[in-house]
Amino acid sequence: MWRRIRTNRGVQIALGTTFAYYFKMVAHTSRFVVEPADIYEKIEDNLPLIMTFWHGQHFLTPFVMKPHHKAKVLISRHADAEINAIAAEKLGVGTIRGSGSTSPRDFHRKGGVSATYAMIDTLAEGINVAMTADVPKIARRVGKGVIVIARHSGRPIFPIAMATSNRITLKSWDKASLNLPFSRGAAVAGEPMWVARDLDEAGMEAARLELQHRLETITARAEALVGRPALGNLGEAQR
Repeated sequence: MWRRIRTNRGVQIALGTTFAYYFKMVAHTSRFVVEPADIYEKIEDNLPLIMTFWHGQHFLTPFVMKPHHKAKVLISRHADAEINAIAAEKLGVGTIRGSGSTSPRDFHRKGGVSATYAMIDTLAEGINVAMTADVPKIARRVGKGVIVIARHSGRPIFPIAMATSNRITLKSWDKASLNLPFSRGAAVAGEPMWVARDLDEAGMEAARLELQHRLETITARAEALVGRPALGNLGEAQR
């Protein structure tokens, strides 16, 4: 029955719209600290860019960008993700549908190839893209997807971490945070990261590990700013 309900288009639109208005309320009732202080100047100097963040921290990321920053976010084709896609579009963020996989066969089936080309084309059009960094179903372990996009597009990766003092940690594989209103919030960005086009496999792995380090560092900083302990590397615990 739940499957029939969640795949009903009317229900999806209602839930997606409700989530969009809810997170607008959270953003507007919370006091956010943004670091570094010159992050928006750095963004303006590096447009278009690839914004990446841990899965589960994505609900408030549309509020990081300025209104004039056009962006599209990568969202899977799964039925449950349709609600996220509707919410993103209600918040003014375009969508690219597809997801990665550790299996080459599943990568094609889930639309990973077409999504990769779409993100590269979107950046070529001068529009930012946003995507989670994690390996599918392995939280907080960076996959190669974002590295591949940066390598072939020639655009920089901006790692972003967001946290709020009041939140509910969901019982999902990514330990997603349901942010609550009237919180102290933090948005922390790492330095822009460029990936050379001519990297070999060893270089790609080094870039992946560097992005892993940067995301872990800024996540710990965001949690500290809102007075909460860092969650640690959930991916390492699940491997």
